[in-house]
Amino acid sequence: QVHVRESGGGSVQAGGSLRLSCTASEVYCAAWFRRAPGQEREEVASIDSDGSTTVADSVKGRFTISQDNAKNTLYLQMNSLKLEDTAMYYCAASSTKSCIYNYWGQGTQVTVSS
Repeated sequence: QVHVRESGGGSVQAGGSLRLSCTASEVYCAAWFRRAPGQEREEVASIDSDGSTTVADSVKGRFTISQDNAKNTLYLQMNSLKLEDTAMYYCAASSTKSCIYNYWGQGTQVTVSS
C-alpha cells in the first residue's frame, strides 16, 4: 500500500510562488494533476523512474517538478502564478513501471488572487 499525501497549498497573489510537496514511498513514477471548478482534470507535470520530467505547456517555464528520493518526496515548484492556476492539486503515484497512477492524494488547494 502506497500512502500519498500532499502539502504546501494555500493562497497567494498573482505573480507569487508556492511549493507543493508530496510524500510517497516506493513508487516508480509520479505526477501532479490539478482540477479547477467546472474543468477537466489536467496533468501538470510528471516524473519517471529514470528522473525524466514532463511539464504541461500551460505551466512550462513557470512550474518545475522534482523529487528527493532520500525523503520519498515529490515537489512542484510553482512560480509566476496566474489566476488560472487556481485549482485543487493532486499528487498521483504508480507502484509499477507501467506508470498507471493507482495511488492518489486527497489534494491541496491553490488559490491565486489578483
